[in-house]
Amino acid sequence: MNEEQILNLKKELSSPKKIVIVPHKNPDGDAVGSVTALYGYLIQSGHHVAMVSPNDFPLFLKWMEYSDLFINYEQDQLKADTLLQEADLIFNLDHNAFHRAGMMEKALEEATSTFVMIDHHQQPDDFATYMYSDTSMSSTCEMIYHFLDMMEDTDKITPEMATAMYTGILTDTGSFKYKSTTSTTLRVAAHLVDNGANSEDINRKIYDVNTPSRMKLLGVALSNLVILEKYRTAYITLSQKELDDNNFRKGDTEGFVNYALSLDGIVFAQIFIEKASESIIKTSLRSKGDFDVNKMARENWDGGGHQNAAGGKSELSMEETVNKLISILPTYENELHAVVI
Repeated sequence: MNEEQILNLKKELSSPKKIVIVPHKNPDGDAVGSVTALYGYLIQSGHHVAMVSPNDFPLFLKWMEYSDLFINYEQDQLKADTLLQEADLIFNLDHNAFHRAGMMEKALEEATSTFVMIDHHQQPDDFATYMYSDTSMSSTCEMIYHFLDMMEDTDKITPEMATAMYTGILTDTGSFKYKSTTSTTLRVAAHLVDNGANSEDINRKIYDVNTPSRMKLLGVALSNLVILEKYRTAYITLSQKELDDNNFRKGDTEGFVNYALSLDGIVFAQIFIEKASESIIKTSLRSKGDFDVNKMARENWDGGGHQNAAGGKSELSMEETVNKLISILPTYENELHAVVI
């Protein structure tokens, strides 16, 4: 976002506006954190703000301030559509293309509002009047902090906003262990702690949330783990029956793929999770070093993301999806063996 855009947006925000903030489908910690942090900022200036999520998000994120104010598009489409149609500004956070908002795609395409995009994913679509896109950033929550700095409003960061932003940075950096964690990221996190984010409390609420059914599901996932040493690859499958048998709740499989990636000698890991209600296999990809799973997801799994973390889907059966992975791995064999870990 250049200086002219910043000045113009500051002017637009200088008087009360009708604003809607939209995360991507299946919001994660960075999406919920960035949306609620921005909400906390905008309401201080008297704006009429609504947060509309394409669908629900996991229970372990619902402790954040303002998270109970989200409008679930799947459950209240009429109200959400009206808000989108009447909005002066729509902020798209943590996604850079309308289709990433799932069933909200058409409503966003038809909206005549001014769009503001704040996002750190690759290859953004060109729909926003105000675009803050930076793939070098660890998270959209870190970008929200820098956005507030551009607005010269970091003094308006409340403990609740600091907590939300810290949560998104924590989850999107894998607890500060991914290489997207820069010295600037750590300075931002430190400033958020200074402004009221309690790192111990946030870690506990995000990561110490296991239930017996989730632990049993993890056991099933690990028993399904397959290692392909030739390609320095490991993958996990979970069928709809296995999810149902273990009382699956949204968010229960969060982080499962990282167990596969943690294996010694493994460079690339993938998890396949059946979602019978949509007739798809949902997939998450993770990697170490320079192996680009964003590229792999875009080329093969109708998805995308970041270099070391991406997602996608398959409309094949589970067996056919796994066979597809095995069939494409030879294409990436040289790249996988070139990674130094």
